[in-house]
Amino acid sequence: MAPPPHRRPGFSRKAQYSLFVTYVAATAGTVVAALLLSISVVDPTGFAALRTFGAEITAPIARIFSALRVSTQGITHNASAYIDAASKNVTLEKEARANRSKLIEARALRVENARLRGLLKLTDEGEQKIAVGRLISSTASSTRRVATLSVGRNYGVERAQPVRGPAGLIGRVIEVGPTTARILLVTDAENLVPVMRVSDGLPAFSAGLGNGTVLIKPLNLGESPFRVGDVIVTSGNGGLYRPNIPFARVIRKTSDGALAIPFADPGNTPYAIVVQQYQGETRAAQQAAAPDGKTKEIKE
Repeated sequence: MAPPPHRRPGFSRKAQYSLFVTYVAATAGTVVAALLLSISVVDPTGFAALRTFGAEITAPIARIFSALRVSTQGITHNASAYIDAASKNVTLEKEARANRSKLIEARALRVENARLRGLLKLTDEGEQKIAVGRLISSTASSTRRVATLSVGRNYGVERAQPVRGPAGLIGRVIEVGPTTARILLVTDAENLVPVMRVSDGLPAFSAGLGNGTVLIKPLNLGESPFRVGDVIVTSGNGGLYRPNIPFARVIRKTSDGALAIPFADPGNTPYAIVVQQYQGETRAAQQAAAPDGKTKEIKE
């Protein structure tokens, strides 16, 4: 059986009071609304005053709600901007990494082009180029200072030919294979190079110390005439190396000479050029000389 449409709240005082207050509030709201409607019709000026008074009373509450609404909108906007910024930051970081890689590649290409331009300049200076190759390996801790060049007999490379780079003299060929050649570096103890000082042409010779430096000794014994910063080049004596090839810079004066660092660093010189001996025919004649001083006939 369905319950009646109007049920009494029973004997609960709380329910009875709630129902009574609801009725009173509804009745009061109806009366106030009817009164305001009557005033607006009968006395519009008085109703306007009441409306202004009501607006003044409710203004603080409206301000509070307006501030809450603006704050909520600001929080929502900031949260959206933060999320958007995080997404943009990830994108910018990816672009920065890509640009960083491209910048590194561009710098490497610039260095490579500078080295190649240096080699091209060497060929333009009139040196008789035999072959150009890469230094594919060099000793670092061995007592001997040798390097391996990526060109050999098939490219016209022979023993006792000078090898140099854009920065200066590297050494000379001591062994030749079909496609590779071993180079005795100027820093090796057994590699003696005739040199001179650029400022006044003081003759001297260089001997490697096996640790990346060379010892420069003047031909005339006595007190060392060298100074820190002196530039040393090849002198052309002996007929193997052309004169005026950049060789080394003095870093310390010693009692009988000077300590210098070669300009050409095999570890930082990927390309090297094998050139013709400065006076090939003369050197061949000297090597063919008999122990008694007579010259042997050289067979072509």
